[in-house]
Amino acid sequence: MSNQKHRKSTESKEILTVQAQNVNRYFDEMGKTASEYFQSIANLQRAYAAAWSNAAESVLSIQREFARKAGISTGVPEAITKIANDPTEEIINAQAVQNKMVLAAIDATIQNINTFNENARTFTGPSQNLLQSWISAFTPTRN
Repeated sequence: MSNQKHRKSTESKEILTVQAQNVNRYFDEMGKTASEYFQSIANLQRAYAAAWSNAAESVLSIQREFARKAGISTGVPEAITKIANDPTEEIINAQAVQNKMVLAAIDATIQNINTFNENARTFTGPSQNLLQSWISAFTPTRN
């Protein structure tokens, strides 16, 4: 029995099979952790934005309370409101354009990867045929 165990553990495997198994395991694990990683980053961004939003709301609340208790008027003419609102609107518009550009770049990258995968599959068939031709040409025939 002990000899049988030893024989099984020292049996050799075909190296390309071992390599293929390891490559598949690596990419399977990478696929599992990638989605967890990106979800964590998205959660972090939301938490960061919420924290800053809460901080800004707190500051504004304190300013409102101070102005109210001090009797300071916070009313402003429409021109001042426009001066305050216009830069915010431009920042939001610039961010929307940036988001569209990033998403378009990601989509283009995905399409390029898909094209690469298709080309790799298409290339494999003729390459195998060429390899077989070379092997046939250099393999001695026995009579």
